[in-house]
Amino acid sequence: MTATPAPTTPAPTTPAPTTPAPATGWFSAADCRLEEFRAVVEQDTDLRGYPCADAVEQGVLVYGPRLLAAAATPRGRRDAQAEVARALLEGPGIVVLAGAFEAGAVDRATAVFQDLIAAQRAAGVQAGDHFAKPGANDRVWGALDKFALRDPEAFADYYANDALALVCEAWLGRGYQVTSQVNVVNPGGAAQTAHRDYHLGFMSAEQALGFPAHVHALSPLLTLQGAVAHVDMPVETGPTLYLPHSQKFPAGYVAFHDPRFTAYFEERFVQLPLAKGDAVFFNPALFHGAGTNRSADVRRMANLLQISSAFGRAMESVDRTAMCEVLYGVLARRRAAGAPERELANVVAASAEGYAFPTNLDRDQPVGGLAPQTQAELVRQALAEGWDAGRLHAALAAQQQRRVPSAG
Repeated sequence: MTATPAPTTPAPTTPAPTTPAPATGWFSAADCRLEEFRAVVEQDTDLRGYPCADAVEQGVLVYGPRLLAAAATPRGRRDAQAEVARALLEGPGIVVLAGAFEAGAVDRATAVFQDLIAAQRAAGVQAGDHFAKPGANDRVWGALDKFALRDPEAFADYYANDALALVCEAWLGRGYQVTSQVNVVNPGGAAQTAHRDYHLGFMSAEQALGFPAHVHALSPLLTLQGAVAHVDMPVETGPTLYLPHSQKFPAGYVAFHDPRFTAYFEERFVQLPLAKGDAVFFNPALFHGAGTNRSADVRRMANLLQISSAFGRAMESVDRTAMCEVLYGVLARRRAAGAPERELANVVAASAEGYAFPTNLDRDQPVGGLAPQTQAELVRQALAEGWDAGRLHAALAAQQQRRVPSAG
């Protein structure tokens, strides 16, 4: 991207009007007021408040050599990271790092990704997609370990990138966990529906409403979304659509399912052309979606990065499958005897795995929804449909097998 010079004298930005999230309590559909959403997102991004940035393009902060130069010392790195974190949290919610990845490292990675896609096609594998029709794109799930095992030298060259580490540490701190999904949108590939991302962004509105308001505020702090351009992406190829500042709307994990908000997004989104090697990082609560590839011959390839907090783990490892197997007979008998459904559900919640991730999305795909079936949902289904123990055991084993990594 071409960046314009930044002013020499930084000035603070004026805080944007926002709708404060309640410290506790629960959102409802009534909290999704479009006029309040507009008040949050219809604002300018003031370059003067971001001295390490080189430019503002369509409300998006563009960083380049100035950022890495500022981060050359330990104190400078901390200051630069604080600015990036502020941009993601309180600013537009999105930053572009122009030329973040060296072209040779990108090309070597691209060759590996193309080999993986070719192998999938030869095997007749059609990858599912969270927000687009299966088969519309070429998707490589779990690309991180597949890349490392296929070409460890190329992997090391690619992920040695310090711009990536700088942004990951800025948002998540030490011990972050990288995952990668390669996405190729082919000519004619349609745009995604506007959405937020992992965690609450992978849930229906009804599921998201089951989490209290403070968890809605927490969810974006647990992950960082990124994408590295592996080809030049002029606008006609459909680079991602973004709505700057939309991450600041408290009820957004419910609102993005609302057709009124989708229509507003379609009117107001911005779309930045990217050059090969450019990287985009954004708050997972930012409204966004891949664009339509209207080019005749460009297969738009991006390495989608989802980086997670080190804290997103339980303290102990637990054999929940074994627990489900031994408890199922007890629960089935109690249900037949008329035990309250809430009591049964409470036992399932305390024993079964209640979350779909992490999983092997090659095998355990989000068909018919945004996430695969959880172990707890499987046990509740078995109880509701009166399965015998043998059927549940077989289903649990099959589900567990689908979750096993298949790197290579």
